[in-house]
Amino acid sequence: MYWVYLILAGCFECAFTTCLKLSEGLTKLGWSAAFVLLSIVSFGLLTLAAQKIPLGTAYAVWTGIGAFGTAAVGIIWFNDPATLWRLFFLSTLICSLIGLKLVSPGG
Repeated sequence: MYWVYLILAGCFECAFTTCLKLSEGLTKLGWSAAFVLLSIVSFGLLTLAAQKIPLGTAYAVWTGIGAFGTAAVGIIWFNDPATLWRLFFLSTLICSLIGLKLVSPGG
């Protein structure tokens, strides 16, 4: 269950970073409020996950999901470049996150 919390926390991180972009420097109230709310949910889920998953692993997975997801959102919705090397390194990030899951105690 704690890994589910962690995965959800990473997804909410993608959501809050997207809202941060859409808030245009926190100048748009609705997107800024969504950013704050989603940040709180993400950190709350990370806190729950870190009760049973080693902190370093939990933090690395949380930021990794957020980094991968935010990059994917940028490519899909904000026309960020999807170069071969960028996609390659995003793929290695996912492989690293799976590796952390496999070698973590209680994984």
